[in-house]
Order: sequence, then C-alpha cells, then structure tokens
Amino acid sequence: MSTGSATVGFLLHDIARMMRKRFEQRASSLGFTRSQWQVLVHLAKNEGIHQAGLADILEVEPISLVRILDRLAARGLVERRQHPTDRRVWLLYLTPAAHPSLSLLREIGEVTRAETLAGLPDEDQVRLVTMLNRLKSNLVVACASPVDAKEVSHG
Repeated sequence: MSTGSATVGFLLHDIARMMRKRFEQRASSLGFTRSQWQVLVHLAKNEGIHQAGLADILEVEPISLVRILDRLAARGLVERRQHPTDRRVWLLYLTPAAHPSLSLLREIGEVTRAETLAGLPDEDQVRLVTMLNRLKSNLVVACASPVDAKEVSHG
C-alpha cells in the first residue's frame, strides 16, 4: 500500500534510520559506536547468552561480534564466562561497570523516542505501537511460512 509518495516499508525504514541517527548524535559523546551500544542493550536483555546466539539476535557475523566484544571487554563492560559443560562455548555477561553506561543509553533512548513522538496525543501513541506490533506479528507468521513458488518466479 502506498501512502502518498512513500510506501509503508520505506517510511518505516526511514523513520528507524533517522531515530538511530538522532540517538547516535547523543550517544557519541559517551564514546560508544552504534554496534557497541546495540550489543550492550541486547546483552542486558539476554545475559548468559552464548556468542553465536547474540550474533543471531543482532544479525551480524560471529567474527564481527567477537571484535565488538573484545573492545567492550577491554573497557571492562562485558565478560565472557566459559560454559559449565562445553569448553567451546563462551557465555556473555555485563559487568557492574556497564550499568551506568547502560542507564545513560536508556535515557538517550527515552529522549529520542520523545522527540520522535512529539505532538502525538497519548492515545495515538498507544494506537501506533499496537499497529506496529500487529505488523511485526504478521511478518513473523509470514516469515515462518515458505514462499509460494509462483511468487519467487514473479508469475
């Protein structure tokens, strides 16, 4: 469906890109790259996860994640612990030193969201989140289903 000159997909992509850009403008003063703060935020929600699992969540190659984790570990923000039964697997945890930075990143996120939603009444904000969750649910279901061969051949 097209709404004016922008399709829903392009509009959502542009909004997400601009929100990241605005967040980065503020977060850069903390000395974090976007990749680093994304790792911290996702690790906070998934402490004890193994590196490959976090790479999947972030949709990055495991080797790229290792480099980011090395930098965060060097700053004393992340630690790797060996899996209790599998020596090949490393589990990831935030250190206590990471929590003040994580709090600042969350504050920056709140300010960025407030800027994004400025001028929208509370009930419209609730409705927007409800609709976006519906779009996400629709896509989760769609992505779990195989694509019809006719769709692939554009026929």
